[in-house]
Amino acid sequence: MNPPRSAPAVMKKRFARREDIGLSKAEFATLRRLATPQKMQDFLNALPQNFEPGGQTCLPVREVLRQRRAHCIEGAMLAALAFWIHGEPPLLLDLTATQDYDHVVAVFRRGSHWGAISKTNNPVLRYRDPVYRTLRELAMSYFHEYANKRHQKTLRSWAGPFDLRRLDPKVWITNEKSCWEVGYALDALRHWPLVTKRQAKLLRLRDSIERDASKLRLHKPPQPR
Repeated sequence: MNPPRSAPAVMKKRFARREDIGLSKAEFATLRRLATPQKMQDFLNALPQNFEPGGQTCLPVREVLRQRRAHCIEGAMLAALAFWIHGEPPLLLDLTATQDYDHVVAVFRRGSHWGAISKTNNPVLRYRDPVYRTLRELAMSYFHEYANKRHQKTLRSWAGPFDLRRLDPKVWITNEKSCWEVGYALDALRHWPLVTKRQAKLLRLRDSIERDASKLRLHKPPQPR
């Protein structure tokens, strides 16, 4: 596995300029309009879910805008770039699970508190208002609802924030292929546990009401042909 390509020094600046990140005027204008976390989340909610019909993807931001679809890490990168365009750092938080899918969100601060932008198709692993004092507290806000199809609570650790300015924009913004290097960079971070092994053994399964609620989806998956 090759290490992620580091960003050139020019990319360490506070504001992302269109000329530096390689987007077209129309692409840049789309993200420029997302001037608040609320607008970013609304934009991602309206994007159809990327169900990866052709196999697993990690679409860069330009491809998300072109294909008009996204899943969690793809949406998180788009939101992170919107933050950067508006003078805030493009930060990702990695949430890892056992016997389940991991999740990635874009995080931001308002004052001394953290919030998150989240692209998801279910009703619970979504936007977080900036009311959390620490990133661990923010990660824990996803704990109770984070469960697999066997109704087990599966969230186990978190890592970050990871500043996407550490990577060349060609990796995660304008790459013509899937940008797996971002995922590799997140995997390489030190992850902090959310529960102990002893606590994990005591976790209760979701009850019947929670199971029914978890079936709700914002976007319907494509029907098999």
